[in-house]
Amino acid sequence: MTWSPDGSRTPDGLSLVLAQAVVSAVDAVGGYAGGVYLRSRTPGLLLMSVLAGLPGPLLRPWWRMHVNRPFPVAEAYRSNRPVYLGDAEDAMRRFPQLMAGLPFPFGSLYAPVSDGATPVGVLVVLRYATRGVPVGGADRRRMEALAARLGTDIAAQDAPALWDGDPLLVRLPTRTARPLRVGHFEWDTGTGAVTADDDTHEILGLGTDDTPVRSMEALTARLLSEDLYGLWALGSRAARSAEPHVRRMRLWGPDGRPLVLELSGHGEHDGRAGRLSGVLFDRGAGPAVPDAADRIPRALLSHDRLGRITYVNRGAEEILGHSRAELTGRPLGEALPWLANPSYEDHHRAALFSDDPVHFLARRTPTQWLSVAMFPGHDGVTIALTPSGRPGRTPEPGSPQGEELGSPADRSAVLYRPVALAIALTEAVTARQVSAVVTEELLPAFGGRQLAIYLQNEGRLYLAWETGFPRGFLDRFDGVGLDTHIPGVETLTTGRPLFFESMELLGEAYPGIPMDTSVGARAFLPLIASGRPVGSCILGFDQPRGFSPEERTVLTALAGLIAQALQRAQRYDTEAALARGLQDALLPHRLPVVDQVETVGRYLSGTQDIEIGGDWYDVIETGSGLALVIGDVQGHGVAAAATMGQIRSAVRAFALIGHAPQEIMSATNRLLIGLDPGQFASCCYVLLDPDTGATLAVRAGHPQPVLRHADGRTEVLDLPGGVVLGVDPDASYPVTELRLGPGAVLALFTDGLVEKAGTDIDEGIERLRSTLAAVGHMPLAESADRIIGQARQAEDRPDDIALLMAARRPPSR
Repeated sequence: MTWSPDGSRTPDGLSLVLAQAVVSAVDAVGGYAGGVYLRSRTPGLLLMSVLAGLPGPLLRPWWRMHVNRPFPVAEAYRSNRPVYLGDAEDAMRRFPQLMAGLPFPFGSLYAPVSDGATPVGVLVVLRYATRGVPVGGADRRRMEALAARLGTDIAAQDAPALWDGDPLLVRLPTRTARPLRVGHFEWDTGTGAVTADDDTHEILGLGTDDTPVRSMEALTARLLSEDLYGLWALGSRAARSAEPHVRRMRLWGPDGRPLVLELSGHGEHDGRAGRLSGVLFDRGAGPAVPDAADRIPRALLSHDRLGRITYVNRGAEEILGHSRAELTGRPLGEALPWLANPSYEDHHRAALFSDDPVHFLARRTPTQWLSVAMFPGHDGVTIALTPSGRPGRTPEPGSPQGEELGSPADRSAVLYRPVALAIALTEAVTARQVSAVVTEELLPAFGGRQLAIYLQNEGRLYLAWETGFPRGFLDRFDGVGLDTHIPGVETLTTGRPLFFESMELLGEAYPGIPMDTSVGARAFLPLIASGRPVGSCILGFDQPRGFSPEERTVLTALAGLIAQALQRAQRYDTEAALARGLQDALLPHRLPVVDQVETVGRYLSGTQDIEIGGDWYDVIETGSGLALVIGDVQGHGVAAAATMGQIRSAVRAFALIGHAPQEIMSATNRLLIGLDPGQFASCCYVLLDPDTGATLAVRAGHPQPVLRHADGRTEVLDLPGGVVLGVDPDASYPVTELRLGPGAVLALFTDGLVEKAGTDIDEGIERLRSTLAAVGHMPLAESADRIIGQARQAEDRPDDIALLMAARRPPSR
């Protein structure tokens, strides 16, 4: 938006282009709202730049959209392909997160906008749901053509297509309001002669092509007789008045439209009949509606699609305690702040997104309750308000103590508790963790008592989790084929959720199906992620109960979230199993037995992530002595395990062909850089002569080893080293010479053993040194178990641990 020299606001080029595109798109595909998302100055973030047909504050949670989010706007931008959602069922299957936040039946169209070959934004249109009918080809072509035209217009702008700030709000042209027409005429009350303009002729249905009307009789010939007599009576009264006056009356036009007539001027003056000036207003159906609404013993008000109040009747003035002048023209949330309650706002969104009426109870003051009914239309919403007594206190479904919820907001909070499920699912990693989260969050939210989750594998459903059902009852359904006629199968194969308000209704729908002793309701939800069947979720209730449209929508949307979490968990479990297999195969199963040196290795997984890490150890018999190796690859999972295997194999190969320690480290470093796995690794290589105890040590960014001498003294070695492997191809790795005397014990370890959140790593190293000193002459295996045992006691252990200990035996006597 820019400012003209006279101080008025004028749209800038980009804003005008965007606004025109949205208005055209909404009109072209029969929508009721639309908008445009554009790139922002923050990489990966889209901002809503224009919003038409909806109040901006109600859409605030969707003003910002990250391109990696599972929403249709983000998918259209990422893929540079349009997304068309005909109705809520289609949207729930593909984008459950969208429907979790907007659980209303509506359709939506998303077309990417490109500046040449580069995507710059997304054009969006919202419209009423088509109830199972997909978006038609003609609408798709119109949408894509308008998006392409918008891209061309954006490219022609001088400024880059970036948005910064809140969206511009645009009012859409109305479909129902007639254009205001005004006619003028002059009336000589003495002679009855009139002079009328073309607009007056047209409003009264006389036509401008006819001979101009010169008399009042001819001008009003097509009016109703009662209106004609009323008009003459008004004219006669005006003719007898000696004072200036303005009089109004309402008429019915020839086509049934209400008109307003305003007469002004003088009556008799200086003994002569007066002349009156007439103005005829055609305002469509407007003038009659307020009168009719004022006579209804119910409070009524209306607002347009941008949320501004357009009409308030007398009943609404009385019940709200504000006049029409105070309310008209103000945003609904500003004029009636009590409706800004988040749960009431969601009802308001439902009325604006859907073409279905919405009914709910609202508390205006601590003592005043109102029954609110919202009736949506293309051009706005009409709201009816009726005083209501304090609502009956209703027990929360499934509450063991029958706790009572006193307000609609309280009951709404129960419905919105599943938001906690969506958040918790992002933290669940395994299928078992996902199932546990569903048990802890979903069941209490809806008052359920039983839960079963089945997962699909090779054409059959297998029971993965159950709680609350009689022991062994679900065993008969474990492993059933997808052709079995039971609701748990059919909800998955059809993709439709199934709700039964009682077990009797379930038995009628599936005669002969085994049932437990419960008499309650059942909900069968399809677990479908990205169009792929994952399984089924069954919710059981102790008592018969209904399922409101809102509950059905939220449960179906949450089933999509559960399915995605389970699919992610299955991939994770598969990757974890593969990674663990890799690690198990790559770590040495037994260490070489050497007369003068005893070695022991231990490995301990972290507690925060079940994925395996890249920690490893190895003991290699070479022609130059016994090589002790330990290392740690950055990261976790299959990639880290694979890189670990490559490094371990490289070190072993270089050692066996007789490379010196510094050459082994340098060669491994160059190999890792050449492989370019996107990871780096630390390593410590120690070459020990078992006969003499002479030792050569080289270190690449790895923690310093700890050495316990035979007399019990324990020290942290100070080995100069180089940078971690995989960073600098020209890095050098100096070698340190030392000697292990008989009875000495050397401990090599990865940083997981000594690191602890919130403490300095030096504290962990000192703790290890003290433990190694305290074990004295305990057998080496027991010493390693003691050290690992202490680490295992830590509840918060973010990293894996590898430990390799070597003891040089005293000479035999």
